[in-house]
Amino acid sequence: MILKKRDVADCHALYDLLVDPAVFPYVRQKAYSYDEYVFLTKQTIEAEERGELISRTIVDEWGAPIGTINLFDVSDRSGFLGTWIGKPYFGKGYNKLAKDAFFDELFFSCDIQTVFMRIRKENVRSYMAANKLPYCTLANELRQDIYNQINNQDNIYNLFQIEKDQYHLHMMRTHQDEATNLDAKEA
Repeated sequence: MILKKRDVADCHALYDLLVDPAVFPYVRQKAYSYDEYVFLTKQTIEAEERGELISRTIVDEWGAPIGTINLFDVSDRSGFLGTWIGKPYFGKGYNKLAKDAFFDELFFSCDIQTVFMRIRKENVRSYMAANKLPYCTLANELRQDIYNQINNQDNIYNLFQIEKDQYHLHMMRTHQDEATNLDAKEA
């Protein structure tokens, strides 16, 4: 299990990771104290109950909280992805595992059709991570209306989109390739 429902009990571990200068500037829901983080977490849980967002805690192989993954602004079967992982866990593959598990839940259990990602143009780490996802498309020109909406004259974000059909096709190909490799090894 790489994801679990949000729980106030995870706030201490998550807050300590959140406030790291390598993480904090890129987090959508900023908390400037532990108490504020607990309050935001409670609000997040309540907002999910109302259907306004979907939020999960990312955990490592021992179940320790290491970050969060969220779908904000849910409407018309779409929303905006927000993910952060604590600095000690950078570059260890957790981001991809969390996204795969989250997209499976969103697309096949929650009836979400499109996931958007707005990434600050100076956030090279996130831009490179998005470009590595074979089912992710740079949508600055494809979705000009949303691109203009998120930038409000500032032009600081790139817009990416993930469509359910693209993701599903990628997963079918991946599973087919894995089965073919397994058959080849057994022969």
